[in-house]
Amino acid sequence: MKVQTVAIMSPGEMGQAVGRVLITGGLKVVTCLEGRGEQTRKVCKEAGIQNLSSLKEMLGIADLVLSIAPPAKAVEIASTLAAAMIASGYKPPYVDCNAISPGTTRRAGEEIGRAGANYIDGGIIGPPPGKGSPPKFYVSGPSTGVMSELDGMGIKVRPIGDEIGRASGMKMCYASMTKGTQALQTAVFTTAEALGLTGELRAELMEDREELYNQIEAGTRRLPSVSARYIGEMEEIAATYASVGVTPKFHQGAIDVYRLLGSTPLAEETPETIDQTRTLGDAVKVFVRHLPMK
Repeated sequence: MKVQTVAIMSPGEMGQAVGRVLITGGLKVVTCLEGRGEQTRKVCKEAGIQNLSSLKEMLGIADLVLSIAPPAKAVEIASTLAAAMIASGYKPPYVDCNAISPGTTRRAGEEIGRAGANYIDGGIIGPPPGKGSPPKFYVSGPSTGVMSELDGMGIKVRPIGDEIGRASGMKMCYASMTKGTQALQTAVFTTAEALGLTGELRAELMEDREELYNQIEAGTRRLPSVSARYIGEMEEIAATYASVGVTPKFHQGAIDVYRLLGSTPLAEETPETIDQTRTLGDAVKVFVRHLPMK
């Protein structure tokens, strides 16, 4: 069946941007925002995403459901949608695009499976559409063919096999490097600030690794505002590492770093209100005031 209408569950920054490019590509995009705030409703409306009154109505017209939500909500959303599928009789394919471990995606898949719908494991690598190169949607499972229809609509779809868990594993490995490294870099500069060495460390990096320093400074501006979401992602990464016998302690430490950032006033910023003039030096002064890490 050709995909004409896509439902997006829990559309935040990524989900709204994905919805926008799918609409530009000629698809209808819908959601159900029951319980969501006014800002989410406003941004969805601006993006052209249609808010429907119930999950039954949403499932009734959707050819495909994308779950794009915080990691901790993945299984809950799958369970809620499974119940709505059973109650309504509408069972479109369901793609979990969240940053979760292979074990968690299998649990979400079991929920959708009991409703009799096809489950696709997914993992998004890259920024929201419109902020650089199109994000890659890695997908795995026996029913990934339907996702190929979205390839080129502002996103890239990358099937990587028939096994549920492969796409989520890919996301976990990639994010463990990127967001895990950002946590380490933040810890390094917070320690330097606490030791009174920020200026010296900056000078050393600017002499030999200027590009790296600039990347750290640019990335740190955004980290407090996304720290709550990254905590859940680090938990899923730690669980992924542990599941194969690799130490989870690197990313358990990253959880502590993101909790520190989340305890600061900077965590209250939104993508629209982040101070783009704030330097790394400015940020770590704030972080140090909220030590010790807990």
